[in-house]
Amino acid sequence: MKTRKQIYGDANLIGHNVERLRKEQGIKQKDFIARLQVAGLNINPTSYSKLEGQVRFATDREVYYIARVLGVSIDDLFSQSLE
Repeated sequence: MKTRKQIYGDANLIGHNVERLRKEQGIKQKDFIARLQVAGLNINPTSYSKLEGQVRFATDREVYYIARVLGVSIDDLFSQSLE
């Protein structure tokens, strides 16, 4: 499993948790992007990577689909983000 090469940004609150939850479920980034696309979210790998790295804002649509595909609540995406 690759480790992040750059530090996290501060453009969103969920990126780090999304990455953690995805990895806990053993899902590769490219496979997760494919699942998001099949679910109906139009997102490309670069945009998704920037979301996880917290270097761009996350839209409400992205938050909804990410939580849905991960099988977690939206609150789970924000847990520990504000601490």
